Amino acid sequence: MPGLLRNPTQPAAAATRTLFLLPGRFIRQGAHLRANLAKMPALSNTAAGTAVSKEPDRLFAQPLAQVPDFAFNEDVVRVFPDMIKRSVPGYPTIVENLGVLAAQFAQPDSVLYDLGSSLGAVTQALRRHVRTEGCRVIAVDNSAAMVERCREYLNGQDSMFQELLPVEVIEGDILALEFKPASVVALNFTLQFIAPEQRLALLGRIRQSLLPGGALILSEKLRFADAQEHQLLGDLHIAFKRANGYSELEIAQKRSAIENVMKPDSLEEHTERLLAAGFSKVVPWFQCLNFASLIALP
Repeated sequence: MPGLLRNPTQPAAAATRTLFLLPGRFIRQGAHLRANLAKMPALSNTAAGTAVSKEPDRLFAQPLAQVPDFAFNEDVVRVFPDMIKRSVPGYPTIVENLGVLAAQFAQPDSVLYDLGSSLGAVTQALRRHVRTEGCRVIAVDNSAAMVERCREYLNGQDSMFQELLPVEVIEGDILALEFKPASVVALNFTLQFIAPEQRLALLGRIRQSLLPGGALILSEKLRFADAQEHQLLGDLHIAFKRANGYSELEIAQKRSAIENVMKPDSLEEHTERLLAAGFSKVVPWFQCLNFASLIALP
């Protein structure tokens, strides 16, 4: 995107990194690091550059008499890192490179929002990559269980790294949030869980909060107008989940749980809505099967 990026010479990050290969950060090593890691039972230090839960997702492994609607409760929070990695193709690439993209648009003394922050993977990526003076991150999620665990993970990140952006984690509804002037807003697989009739108003409020030269980065599962394309990519997504160890029962019950909760849009619907909300340009930057991420410019 010539002329759109603030720092086109900045190198792109790899999709995933191990703890001691993260560039541009001082890492607390030696006894201090080992002591902090020792305080984190049942955690792994190999995902997204900091500690995350490694409990496997077996929530739908046994037959359920009635499959409840999917909710981001304590059970989901406990297995969420494994669930998202095994369910969303390209998720680690999106998250890590979202930090890289944000660094191109971040402006001094502005807010970076992570809306629907869940366990804070995007927030962690923002803190690793953005160096712009005076920036801070505000992470918002309406799940108390997610917020509690997110704060634990961010504390773990603070114990491993120096010179990270300050962060505030808020339990709240992003539809009621009073936005501060922002240079980057991340909606990472969040809009699809908001009622369709409320999406345009939210995007309009985000657009009004964005500073000139800022960006909204929107990641979503897609549906497709072409029936054959929709079927093909849907089947390939199921094959992806099978390859990651999910059984037919787990796939079927998870689909039943989420179908009334998550309402995906097509790429065309996203683009039209973003333009209607006041954005001037929408640029898809990533797609893997039926999952995609877009940059929307004010």
